Amino acid sequence: MRWFEIILVSLTLVSGLLWALDRWMLRKRRAEGSLLERDEIPWYIDYANAFFPILLAILILRSFIAEPFRIPTGSMIPTLKIGDFILVNKFAYGLRLPITNTTIVPIGLPARGDVAVFKYPGMGPDDPDRGVDFVKRVVGMPGDKVSYHRGVLSINGVPLKYQVVGQESIGNGSDRFDLPGVVAWEQLGEHRHLVQNYIQSLETGSQGDGEFEVPAGHYLVMGDNRDNSLDGRFWGMLPEANLRGKAFLIWMNFNDFSRIGDRIP
Repeated sequence: MRWFEIILVSLTLVSGLLWALDRWMLRKRRAEGSLLERDEIPWYIDYANAFFPILLAILILRSFIAEPFRIPTGSMIPTLKIGDFILVNKFAYGLRLPITNTTIVPIGLPARGDVAVFKYPGMGPDDPDRGVDFVKRVVGMPGDKVSYHRGVLSINGVPLKYQVVGQESIGNGSDRFDLPGVVAWEQLGEHRHLVQNYIQSLETGSQGDGEFEVPAGHYLVMGDNRDNSLDGRFWGMLPEANLRGKAFLIWMNFNDFSRIGDRIP
């Protein structure tokens, strides 16, 4: 979505400059008859006057209030499914400038269990997905010691309790990778949500198992689809500066209209 943000900011700036030029200079000169007749407004000025207020409103809405995102992968199944369109609260973690994502008004910080949208820091400077918007759940807070073994998450030495819902074939959204698995309720802070694991990983462990320390100013994020998520267990801690906002609502899914309006736990 970065390209759209750049285009939106650019169009708003250009149209805004033309609108200001017309409002404070050209309009007065037209009225005095020293530039053009009243009905001879240049096309680019006419377009700027028409579209600048609309572009400015869209920019403010997307940058500081709420922004839509589409879920492209299955890393957050069963909470979020491929094709979900979600709304993200853009001021939950502070007001940030578009494009640069620089915080200008600090308002709040993530809570444990939040579903956060962020700029992927990448597994290195050459990672082609670096800077792409990702969505994961905040698991580890600054200063936490987190362990994950055989599907059980422990925070500062205390293992979470799980309530198994049932067994079913699970995967990453593609039938090619579906294997026998378990779906269970997990409680993280104030958030109670479903997670899923392959039965095999519960019995023998998985590549995502390990011990993690969260430094100051960082967070450990994980997908709810624990065995099908490229997350902080693999690429490291998420810097606070990369946060974009808090996901809170599913506003559309063209494959399953029953999900419209569902709040994100």
